[in-house]
Amino acid sequence: MADRKRDSRIKDVGTLKAIAHPLRMQLYRALTIARTATASQLADQVDEAVSLVSYHLRKLAEHGLIEEAAPQSADGRERWWQPASDGVTIHDEDFSDAPEKAAAHTAASRLFFEQRADMYRRFLDERAHWGPTWNKASDSSEWLLKLTPQELSELSRRMYDLVREYEERGRAAVAAGDTEGRENVAVHTYGFPFRV
Repeated sequence: MADRKRDSRIKDVGTLKAIAHPLRMQLYRALTIARTATASQLADQVDEAVSLVSYHLRKLAEHGLIEEAAPQSADGRERWWQPASDGVTIHDEDFSDAPEKAAAHTAASRLFFEQRADMYRRFLDERAHWGPTWNKASDSSEWLLKLTPQELSELSRRMYDLVREYEERGRAAVAAGDTEGRENVAVHTYGFPFRV
């Protein structure tokens, strides 16, 4: 997907609601990892019926989040899908001008957080199976800082740039055939103000 745009910014409630469905977000995440897949392949990953997965993939496609991909096999009956961009972004300012839009954004953010927390819980439950090398490399950190909004924005941008650098490095390595020891890795960050 080198010719695809980096991130697609979701600005409308319809698209936000389309991706903020538990199964659709699972499918979008699985498709992002796989890069291309069929409904059957994704149905196996999420343990749902192929017909249900196909329906939800079409809904994601209606909103431009995924698109049909070039066939990856000779079986013409298979429909292949791929993400329409290398990720999506959702910004608060695109949903803060009306209460119903703000509520939809909050609901979506809560769903994304819960799914990310579930991913981390699964890692914790399976930690013994990953072995000492992956356990030593994995991280769970918390920093409590005193920052201005501008400093938090700068910190977020710099962290984002660093993660993107590693993402590109990993994709280039895989494209070159360097897959030994590589696994999918989730990096979740949250930076927000709070009061005690």
